[in-house]
Amino acid sequence: MEQGKTKGLTGFGLKYLALGSMVLDHIHYMFEFTGAIPIVFSWIGRLAAPLFLFCLVEGFLHTHHRLKYFLKIYLISVGMGAIRFGFYNVLSPAIRGDGFYPVNGMLSTFAILFVVMQGMDWIRQRRFAIGTAAVVLPLALPILVYRCVMIPCMNSGNELGIFIINLLGYTVLPLHNWIVDGGTVTILEGMILLLFSYCKNKRIRIYVWGTFVVLWNFLGMNLMGLPLNTQTVLFDLYDWMGVFSMIPMLCYNGERGHGNAKLFYWFYPVHIYVLYGLSVLVYMVTR
Repeated sequence: MEQGKTKGLTGFGLKYLALGSMVLDHIHYMFEFTGAIPIVFSWIGRLAAPLFLFCLVEGFLHTHHRLKYFLKIYLISVGMGAIRFGFYNVLSPAIRGDGFYPVNGMLSTFAILFVVMQGMDWIRQRRFAIGTAAVVLPLALPILVYRCVMIPCMNSGNELGIFIINLLGYTVLPLHNWIVDGGTVTILEGMILLLFSYCKNKRIRIYVWGTFVVLWNFLGMNLMGLPLNTQTVLFDLYDWMGVFSMIPMLCYNGERGHGNAKLFYWFYPVHIYVLYGLSVLVYMVTR
């Protein structure tokens, strides 16, 4: 973990920590079927998404080239979305024997969030019309698509229309409620981090975010009627463990640090498909 001129973790230090925990999480995700990978890999992996989210918000606030920053995230997310959609069609032969295929879409979530954050920043600059549109439209898009397009296509039996909607929803116009990896909740978390980043005390955003994570997860379990026992909390619904990422967040010293920025853009998709390919080979050998 990288040290800056002052004590604590730099932005790159947080990213490297997130990258390491992400790899552990995805090893468990891809190879869970073997029974050989302990669930502790995914427990540690709960740190990854919040730390990358925190770094995304920091990057948004401090970059001088927001459009360039957004396009890097968006274009990779479109490519990954196309692959994810392809598993339903031309790539179906590549689906693992047990029906598993990767549905990772965190960059699609980040792309949507980036637009929403830009809208929030415009509102802060009193550019209310464009700002409100940039916040509301991405959040409302799933409802608009479903009510105004999907239902009419389904009622008329327009299979081509449904195909096009699905393709767009996974690629160039990502719908946050279709994203398994991240999605709606992560966007809300990012909005909280950005909103409270404008406070004089930067730690407030971390405390508010952590409170939201705990309440969302445990109230969610309660509303679903699930018992708060060891099985539920540690083995079934353990996303709440992401709250422990507050510790490295609170160690952030506000410095960017030094590292290879391109690594984080390309490592995400590359390692997912490499791990998936290896899991397919292992499945074929062991079954």
